[in-house]
Amino acid sequence: MLLRCSALLAVLLLMPALVAAGSGVTQDLKIAVIDPNRIVEESPQYEEARQTLSAEVAEREADLVDQQQGLDRLGEKLERDGALMSEEEVKRLQNDIRARKRRLRYAKAELQEDFALRQSELRTKLVKQVEEVVRQIAKEQDIDLIVSEGVVYFSERIDISADVVERLKEEFQNRK
Repeated sequence: MLLRCSALLAVLLLMPALVAAGSGVTQDLKIAVIDPNRIVEESPQYEEARQTLSAEVAEREADLVDQQQGLDRLGEKLERDGALMSEEEVKRLQNDIRARKRRLRYAKAELQEDFALRQSELRTKLVKQVEEVVRQIAKEQDIDLIVSEGVVYFSERIDISADVVERLKEEFQNRK
């Protein structure tokens, strides 16, 4: 699997220090790899977070669509009936349209900011869960080093991503 090289470089730089510390250290060294993208994509926590975020945003998006449709109707009314309206009515309607456009712009910007913030919160929560599971598995399997992003190649033999995903699934089921 091709990823960035920084983690491999760290391992290569770490090896001479381990060899210098004692020849038995490197023989007993157990290294594993995780694929963070796979873990995220396959974890039920990610799917739940995605659905939660979609549900939270759906109602507000529907409100924005309603506001936009109302604005479109007012624009059509101005276009259709503007010639028949008094100058004061036209001005009032134009001002109403401008005010609604401004409120809609602000509401869209606020939704985007809220979405980004909530997405970040959910991602942080998931990252903490994954980190905890990785630590548990590392201790249970006596793994000395787990490398994540930055690996140029790794064999399936040292990939513990499936273990992490399985544990996340177990925790998700136990939570319910």
